[in-house]
Amino acid sequence: MMTFGGHLEVLRRMLFRVLGVCVGAAVAVFCLKDATWQLLLAPSESDFATYTWIERMMQGLGAEGFHFRDFHVKLISTNLASQFMLHLKTSICIGLLLASPYILVELFRFVSPALFEKERRYSVKAIVAVYLLFLAGLLVSYYVLFPISFRFLGTYSVSERVESTITLDSYISTFLTLSLLMGVVFQLPVVSFVLGKLGIVDAAMLAKYRKHAFLAILTVAAVITPGQDILSLALVSLPLYLLYEASIRVVKRCSGKPGKDPVPA
Repeated sequence: MMTFGGHLEVLRRMLFRVLGVCVGAAVAVFCLKDATWQLLLAPSESDFATYTWIERMMQGLGAEGFHFRDFHVKLISTNLASQFMLHLKTSICIGLLLASPYILVELFRFVSPALFEKERRYSVKAIVAVYLLFLAGLLVSYYVLFPISFRFLGTYSVSERVESTITLDSYISTFLTLSLLMGVVFQLPVVSFVLGKLGIVDAAMLAKYRKHAFLAILTVAAVITPGQDILSLALVSLPLYLLYEASIRVVKRCSGKPGKDPVPA
């Protein structure tokens, strides 16, 4: 039986290992400046991969003349040290993301001795689900939400006499905020699973309010993509609605009652 001091020593060693991996990953990202910033700034370009994919898809469906209008938004830096500090900040954030699988493994190894075998299995599944959903949220933000939001907000103008020049601080702040937001939003199936296990919600309740949820999702998507075309609205709202449908399936499975969805009132 390990003493309290022994547990503290194990924790100290684990924290030092985690810190070392995080610092190593951040330093590596910092040194790969060109590749890192090419990746971060790509969504601000009019030839971003998302626009190219959509154009090819629409042309393949018969809309030969479908093209997005070119746009250009100038990014500026207004403070002497802002570019260096942003480089440092983004390197730390990306380094933490790259090191996160190792961090989760170390945390699980630390707490697993106190768990029963069944709890360990549930914990592993929960950690994997949370991590994969978070990554999916980041990808949706990077390829869908942020490019569409930047395209609209960066090119919006109240008058032709006003030229938009976006600060790099504002760009990165919005990028990180939307990425974190979508990573959290994509935890909906996990949250629904927990609430279902606690008996707070069930599949019948979620299915009953499916239409209300769809309307709420469309409203949120319309706020996120104001003034955009119907295709942009669909690109944002579809992943959110699929998350809601996945939540219904998850809650139904955890309840052990796979009956048919009730007809919404």
